[in-house]
Amino acid sequence: MPKMKSVKGAVKRFKVKKNGSIKRGKAYRSHILTKQDANTRRKQNQPATVAKVDVKSIKEMIN
Repeated sequence: MPKMKSVKGAVKRFKVKKNGSIKRGKAYRSHILTKQDANTRRKQNQPATVAKVDVKSIKEMIN
Protein backbone atom coordinates (compact mmCIF):
# COMPACT_ATOMS: atom_id res chain seq x y z
CA MET A 1 0.00 0.00 0.00
CA PRO A 2 1.26 3.51 -0.75
CA LYS A 3 1.55 6.06 2.00
CA MET A 4 -1.42 8.35 2.68
CA LYS A 5 -0.61 11.89 1.59
CA SER A 6 -1.48 14.95 3.64
CA VAL A 7 -3.94 17.48 2.25
CA LYS A 8 -1.55 20.37 1.67
CA GLY A 9 -4.27 23.02 1.93
CA ALA A 10 -5.17 21.72 5.40
CA VAL A 11 -1.52 21.57 6.48
CA LYS A 12 -1.15 25.27 5.61
CA ARG A 13 -4.31 26.29 7.45
CA PHE A 14 -4.23 24.31 10.71
CA LYS A 15 -1.71 23.76 13.52
CA VAL A 16 -2.00 21.15 16.28
CA LYS A 17 -1.44 22.58 19.75
CA LYS A 18 0.31 20.71 22.57
CA ASN A 19 -2.98 19.81 24.25
CA GLY A 20 -4.27 18.21 21.02
CA SER A 21 -6.69 20.94 20.01
CA ILE A 22 -6.32 22.45 16.56
CA LYS A 23 -5.68 26.14 15.97
CA ARG A 24 -7.34 27.78 12.97
CA GLY A 25 -7.53 31.19 11.35
CA LYS A 26 -10.62 33.36 11.25
CA ALA A 27 -12.60 34.51 8.25
CA TYR A 28 -13.11 38.11 7.05
CA ARG A 29 -9.59 39.28 7.90
CA SER A 30 -8.11 39.80 4.46
CA HIS A 31 -9.23 43.23 3.20
CA ILE A 32 -11.89 45.98 3.38
CA LEU A 33 -11.70 46.05 7.16
CA THR A 34 -12.91 49.67 7.32
CA LYS A 35 -16.52 48.49 7.07
CA GLN A 36 -16.12 46.33 10.15
CA ASP A 37 -16.77 47.56 13.65
CA ALA A 38 -13.68 48.04 15.83
CA ASN A 39 -14.95 45.39 18.26
CA THR A 40 -15.28 42.88 15.43
CA ARG A 41 -11.75 43.56 14.18
CA ARG A 42 -10.36 43.21 17.71
CA LYS A 43 -12.18 39.92 18.33
CA GLN A 44 -10.83 38.50 15.10
CA ASN A 45 -7.27 38.90 16.41
CA GLN A 46 -7.96 36.36 19.16
CA PRO A 47 -6.87 32.75 18.55
CA ALA A 48 -9.56 30.28 17.53
CA THR A 49 -9.80 26.52 17.79
CA VAL A 50 -11.60 23.99 15.63
CA ALA A 51 -14.90 22.55 16.89
CA LYS A 52 -14.74 19.11 18.52
CA VAL A 53 -16.82 17.49 15.78
CA ASP A 54 -14.27 18.52 13.12
CA VAL A 55 -11.07 17.57 14.97
CA LYS A 56 -10.97 13.96 13.79
CA SER A 57 -11.38 14.76 10.10
CA ILE A 58 -8.80 17.56 10.20
CA LYS A 59 -6.24 15.37 11.97
CA GLU A 60 -6.71 12.76 9.24
CA MET A 61 -6.07 15.43 6.59
CA ILE A 62 -2.96 16.72 8.37
CA ASN A 63 -1.33 13.37 9.19
